[in-house]
Amino acid sequence: MSDLPQRQATDALMLTGFWYRALPADRVHRNQLYKATLLELPLVVGRDRAGHPFALRDACPHRGMPLNGGQFDGKNLECAYHGWQFDAHNGQCQLIPSLTSDQTLKVDRIYAGSYPCEERDDFIWVYIPDPPPLGAGFTAPAAAPEPAPQIEKFGETSGGKYKIAYLQAEMPVSIDHGIIGLMDPAHGPFVHQAWWWRSQHSIHEKKKNFEPIPNGFRMSAHTPSSNSAPYKLLRLYADADSITTTIDFILPNLRTETIRAGKYWFSSLTTVTPITRSECRIDVVAAWNIFRWMPFGPELLKFVFAKFVEQDRRTMELQAEGLKHNPHLMLIDDADRPAKWYFQLKAAHLEAKRTGAPMQHPMSGPVTLKWRS
Repeated sequence: MSDLPQRQATDALMLTGFWYRALPADRVHRNQLYKATLLELPLVVGRDRAGHPFALRDACPHRGMPLNGGQFDGKNLECAYHGWQFDAHNGQCQLIPSLTSDQTLKVDRIYAGSYPCEERDDFIWVYIPDPPPLGAGFTAPAAAPEPAPQIEKFGETSGGKYKIAYLQAEMPVSIDHGIIGLMDPAHGPFVHQAWWWRSQHSIHEKKKNFEPIPNGFRMSAHTPSSNSAPYKLLRLYADADSITTTIDFILPNLRTETIRAGKYWFSSLTTVTPITRSECRIDVVAAWNIFRWMPFGPELLKFVFAKFVEQDRRTMELQAEGLKHNPHLMLIDDADRPAKWYFQLKAAHLEAKRTGAPMQHPMSGPVTLKWRS
């Protein structure tokens, strides 16, 4: 029986205590309010008059009225129901218009639920604490324990000599299915077929080394696939002794990919953002100094990535039909080992939070995996 594939059920549990991408930064303008949903939590997101982003729970602590429909003067949000006002950044109540001069309610002890918020690499990130804040409270919000993630950049970052672009697509599946689809190494020749990429006829055996890293795992630096046209073009352009790719996955939802070719580099940070228990969104942000001189370079890269993401989205849309009946997954080695590691990492993280003990990493050391793609 040991040769049979392992069956694995997903739980769609969304992890708190992490940063998540909320909205693209270029869609959030000063003195305006925007709705967003993360982990089934309704948020109101905006920028103050100085351009700094903020995020509050989209519910007035008084009677639950959504705050996104109220007035915002660039500093305070005003509830449209009774005019209660809240500081945009820490949620502290500033005014309750219905109070009379002899009533002694301490307004400044009331807080709307607020969240740490940062702008990184073309996105507004929001930290969802553990446990998440209630709609109302009487203490100031805590700061995030670490800054929001960002794309790794090399060498010339101080001079701004790199390009950056993003794209996103909504997926009608849970966070678990979105993530294991993101890290799946074997679907490429079937889902991402294109004359300029690869086909089923180009399938060949691959062998990659993996190693444990904190809260995740790494596909160690390796030579990119020989059956992909863009890598062949890069090899000619860079005229480098070697081209290497490194791919990391880190809880809760971060996939980083770095390609180095001499002085040239390409980095991406892809996240699968949980919206609800049955919906997620893939957000891809890439930065690079390769082909910076090329006209319409960012547009071309976005076109290529958009094709990939749309192919994934259509596949997930079809998969969602089969997942309606909540089947168990049949995971095989070695191509599905990263998916197994994800489930094990998630379980180990939750167990460490429950017990307060250090997290037990599911990988004891480096591993070599083989598959055909």
